[in-house]
Amino acid sequence: MDHQESLTAYIAAIVSELIFTGVTDVVVSPGSRSTPMAMIMAEHPDLNVHIHVDERSAAFFALGIAKSLNKPVAILCTSGTAAANYFPAIVEARYARVPLIVLTADRPHELREVGAPQAIDQIHLYGKHVKWFSEMALPEKSDEIIRYARTICARAVAIAKSAPSGPVHLNFPFREPLVPKLDDELFQLHERPNGYVKVSTGDLTMAEEEYKEIAEKLSKTTRGIIVCGTIVDDIFPEAVTRLAEKLKFPIIADPLSQLRSGKHSLDNIIEAYDTFLRNDDAKVFLKPDVILRFGAMPISKALTIFIKENGDAEQYVIDGGGGWRDPALLSTNMIFCNESLFCEKIETYTVEKSSADFLTAWKRVNQLSKDTMISLSDITDLSEGRLFYQLAEMLPEGAALFVGNSMPIRDLDSFFLSNHKTIKVMANRGANGIDGTVSTALGAALNSSSLYLVLGDLTFFHDLNGLIAAKLYNININIILINNNGGGIFSFLPQSEHPKNFELLFGTPLGIDFEHAVKMFNGNYIKIKDWDHFGVEMRKSINSTGINVFELETNRERNRDEHREFWGYVSREISNFVIGEQ
Repeated sequence: MDHQESLTAYIAAIVSELIFTGVTDVVVSPGSRSTPMAMIMAEHPDLNVHIHVDERSAAFFALGIAKSLNKPVAILCTSGTAAANYFPAIVEARYARVPLIVLTADRPHELREVGAPQAIDQIHLYGKHVKWFSEMALPEKSDEIIRYARTICARAVAIAKSAPSGPVHLNFPFREPLVPKLDDELFQLHERPNGYVKVSTGDLTMAEEEYKEIAEKLSKTTRGIIVCGTIVDDIFPEAVTRLAEKLKFPIIADPLSQLRSGKHSLDNIIEAYDTFLRNDDAKVFLKPDVILRFGAMPISKALTIFIKENGDAEQYVIDGGGGWRDPALLSTNMIFCNESLFCEKIETYTVEKSSADFLTAWKRVNQLSKDTMISLSDITDLSEGRLFYQLAEMLPEGAALFVGNSMPIRDLDSFFLSNHKTIKVMANRGANGIDGTVSTALGAALNSSSLYLVLGDLTFFHDLNGLIAAKLYNININIILINNNGGGIFSFLPQSEHPKNFELLFGTPLGIDFEHAVKMFNGNYIKIKDWDHFGVEMRKSINSTGINVFELETNRERNRDEHREFWGYVSREISNFVIGEQ
């Protein structure tokens, strides 16, 4: 059988199956060995093909698209180190539970381990960081192999989507010649007949008796809290807030839980916990007997310590992905059940409590902490804490907010208060790295009407080349660059008490003028002078297009001192309040 016909039919079947299973976007990095798949993908009218020359950024770009769409996105590259450059984003996708379909072209078997160029061992290249791997058969046009190709593809997408979502890897050996036969009948031969497999999946659940038993226990508990980390489920906010109202439990809402912003009830949302849980009096006053935990581990170290210190509390971890999110090994009940379904079922079997004393205590301490945040508005110098305190007010309705790791995500946790705007908050918190942040945000911006990225100077530098996607595809993004000339988070860690080599090893000042880099990608650069200037530029940003970078220069040491002074002030106020209540 003609090699070109076999190659074309085989790949056309795979691309057709990707479309049938709901994949609409693929990020392709140019290369020789991936030629047949790239050319056929470009021919399909229902597939959005995004070209990104840097595989490392390309994979993060796809990660951002998948985060914004909440569905699988494919990535395609050639053989060799191109595939290795996917690794950081794949690791992030695995731990953040983001579905990626990783397609790597490879040398055929006879060219492996014989010194052929651009040939590395790609079998199980990503190890346990992918949910599933398959070494694909060489292309054939036979009915059996076409059915095999479509079945493997359907299986891969289903595995990537099923809870917990994550990346899968298909490795394709291709022989030369690599150019497929492109004609009007390319995909007509591969209309899906009823004979091909369709994969159906469902949510994890429990027996009704188990729901009733848990609901009965929780109904008898007066001192319970709900802790919510990262959750990707549009119906979860309504479900958990209704449950909290019936149980009279406060909801400690991580900023990535999507509970701090939205049209759902905010009555029982607690968002200033990272500040007041540093206070020993508050921790005793607010000690729970039961902890319900949904989603990933929270960002706040103060909250994590509080959970650990309450090891005698009954702790329920509810995970619809069937994972084991319990680093402190304190859970008493590990429940593999869809989070929204769990909330709905427990609420059904729960009688609303009349007493709300414990909930009221949490809300009063939370409000006291929020009231003291007004003092942040008195900081006249450009300040990282004040930035995040004012951000919710400044962002337009419907905005998406992507936040870099290290100090920015922690300040978001501490100072971003609840609001009734529809603001989707995102970050790369799977492996918590700073790599690929710009690229991921740009991928998310493809499907967002207005996206704001807040990140530090080291994070921005680490992925500057990711800005090429915005230039090539006219992506609109507003970047708030906090430049404290180094790693600001290290100033809060014990190593800061050893100044001899602190700047060399941890502070790592770069001294970069970012204006030149931004303009290289046709971006607009604005150096923020003061808070009034920042307010004016943020209002203008609502209607801005292209890349807009607003740089705020801050001081690492002053930022550390401001945080500590603020925490100390709040702590004193809370201690006075708690003593007065006892």
